[in-house]
Amino acid sequence: MRAIEISRYGAPEVLQLCERPIPELKAGEVLIRVHAAGVNRPDVLQRLGHYPVPPGASDLPGLEVAGEIIDGDLSNSAFKKGDVVCALVQGGGYAEYCAAPLQQCLLVPAGLTALEAASLPENFFTVWSNVFDRAGLSGDDTLLVQGGSSGIGVTAIQMATALGHRVFATAGSDDKCRACEALGAERAINYRTEDFVAVVKELTAGKGVDVILDMVAGEYVGREINCLADDGRIALIALLGGAMATVDLGQVLRRRLSISGSTLRPRPVAFKAAIARRLQETVWSLIEAGSIKPVIFKTFPLALASEAHALMESSAHVGKIMLQVI
Repeated sequence: MRAIEISRYGAPEVLQLCERPIPELKAGEVLIRVHAAGVNRPDVLQRLGHYPVPPGASDLPGLEVAGEIIDGDLSNSAFKKGDVVCALVQGGGYAEYCAAPLQQCLLVPAGLTALEAASLPENFFTVWSNVFDRAGLSGDDTLLVQGGSSGIGVTAIQMATALGHRVFATAGSDDKCRACEALGAERAINYRTEDFVAVVKELTAGKGVDVILDMVAGEYVGREINCLADDGRIALIALLGGAMATVDLGQVLRRRLSISGSTLRPRPVAFKAAIARRLQETVWSLIEAGSIKPVIFKTFPLALASEAHALMESSAHVGKIMLQVI
C-alpha cells in the first residue's frame, strides 16, 4: 500500500511517500480501506520527535480515518463488511489501509461524506473526554475555548453550543473571531488585542466561566485562574505556550478550582470505546440534524502531506486540514 512515513525527525519535507505492507490485524481490529484521513497537531509533534509512538502502534502518522471496512472479525457487532465508518486510531492513518479497533469505529453520520467524517474522531473524542467527562460541563455551565479556530476549537464551540451552553472563545485575528462566532460562540476574543480575562469577567457579570478548554498552558494558566468561576475547572490538552506556569494556589484552595490534564492516544481501547458510545448516543444525532457541522479548511492529496503539515504549522487555518486518499 502507499503510505506517508516520517523519514527522519524534522521539517514537513521529512514526510515521504513510501510503500508499506498492508497492516496485519490484531484481535478486536478491523481493516479499513482509507478514503480520507485527518491532520492533527499531534502528527506534527510526532514528526518533530516530540510525541512518542505508543508500544505496538504503527509508526506512520495519522490518528483518524474514514473508509470502508474490508476485513476483520465482525461477529457480535453491529458492523458488516462494506460499512463506511470513521475511526480513532493510535497511528497509521496516512495510508491506503489502516487497522482500527472495532470499538473505536462509528458509522459515518447520515448526510456526511467520508472526507467529512474523517475530520471527526480525534477532535470529537478529545472534546467529549475533556470538556464533558473530565471537566463535567453540564447544566447551565459556561465554557471558554482557547484556540477557538483550531480543529479542536471549532468542535468544542459547536458541541457545547448545540447542547445548550454559553460559549466564549479566543482566536488570533478578527477574521478568526468572526468565524468562531458564526459557529456559535457568543463572543470571540482576539487575544492579540484584547485581555480575555477582562472580557470574560465582563460577559459573565464578574462571575467567570465554569470550564476552560486550554491547549495553550504556559502563562495562560495563571490568567485562566483569574477568569474561572468558583468551583471552575480547567481541562488542559496541549502545551503550545509552554509546560511551566505560575499559579495562585490560594485561589485554587479558596474557590475550589480544579486543573486536570490528559492525552488520549495512550489510553486503552475500553476507555475510548466508552467515549465512542457516548458520542453515538449524544452527538451523532446533532450532526445528522445539522446542528454540528464538519469544518474543513483545506484538503490535500495523500502525497502532499508535507504541504498539509506546513499549513498546520502556519496556523492560518480555521477548522480541519485533511488528506484525501482515494
